[in-house]
Amino acid sequence: MTDSATPPDCPAVTGLILSGGGARAAYQVGVLAAIAELLPEGAENPFPVIVGTSAGAINAVGLACGALSFTGAVERLTQVWKGFRTGQVYRADWFGVFSQAFKFLGHSLLGLGKREPVALLDSTPLRYLLERELDLSGIAAAVRRRNLRAVAVTAFGYESGQAVTFYQGRATIDPWLRHRRIGVPTRLRTEHLLASSAIPLLFRPVKILREFFGDGAVRQQAPISPALHLGANRVLVIGVSGNPTVGSANEQVANYRTGQPPSLAQVGVHLLNSTFIDNLEGDIELLHRINFLSSLVPEEARRATLGLAPVEVLLISPSRPLDDIAAQYRHELPPALRLFLHGPGATKASGAGVLSYLLFEPGYCNALIELGYRDAMEKRAEIARFLGMEDWSL
Repeated sequence: MTDSATPPDCPAVTGLILSGGGARAAYQVGVLAAIAELLPEGAENPFPVIVGTSAGAINAVGLACGALSFTGAVERLTQVWKGFRTGQVYRADWFGVFSQAFKFLGHSLLGLGKREPVALLDSTPLRYLLERELDLSGIAAAVRRRNLRAVAVTAFGYESGQAVTFYQGRATIDPWLRHRRIGVPTRLRTEHLLASSAIPLLFRPVKILREFFGDGAVRQQAPISPALHLGANRVLVIGVSGNPTVGSANEQVANYRTGQPPSLAQVGVHLLNSTFIDNLEGDIELLHRINFLSSLVPEEARRATLGLAPVEVLLISPSRPLDDIAAQYRHELPPALRLFLHGPGATKASGAGVLSYLLFEPGYCNALIELGYRDAMEKRAEIARFLGMEDWSL
């Protein structure tokens, strides 16, 4: 899906938006692998602005660290995701799962250990993974060599209620302050990635300076906005909704009616979807409307009016429901987690939406990578036009 075009007198600055979604972010890697394969040999990084949230923040920084060789960075990301095990992201062994659950209950119900934040899952392994796989010094090198304008990750401040975008890039980029969203220049560290990917209740918040931060998708009402603040005037968005609607609204409602009360897993997945998916889709829809309004305004007035510059958008999102794919691979869930999630209903087909966020296992991740690759290849002509490379061999 594309919309509008960059004005001819305005240099094109392409931004890449990687949304959140836990294990769903494997889909993004498949799309990126297809783009890397389509690029001419020796091509530079096609995305001078890279913005990520939640698990998308980890993919974004992974690309930025290797921006001097985009293809090489994508290959490294692909290798990591293809070999993922749940235990590399959060503890999935018997002792780790149930000791963390008891700690969470003691903290939440009895007030024990209030000085330290806790969550349902222990995400300590993720820190070790990030420190082992990411060379954050590569960001500064890419910015210095002008292969990268800026990379940004967004986290949510629990006390301030602000969606804070931490960015590293050229010194000419000014910080910004808008209603409940601000941009802060910094040197990105592992803490920023852990904070951005800390799904509420599931993973514990991370303290940065004097405030605890959690998943950046919370209250991020304008996910595309940081890329525009960083100088992008055209954006490629890789979504992870994977719930395409077919047929009328009445047919959709009829198809999903069972007459049964919702399980805790079903309630949870709706909360997760509203956090990770709805804001992005709503922001894209708003951007299309602004582009349409911009096309109706005379050129002279458009130049003098803030917020009406057209922004070209290309959206690539899953062609299949990711919940259905997760249900096919729920047997891969480690035994301790399978028992832990059985009660809330997450191990049933109706609760597979929760698994689609938590199932960091090879079968599921590889299936999403393959889906992302196929979806991108289906749109290879659009991608070539969007990146200004119509002479690619398609």
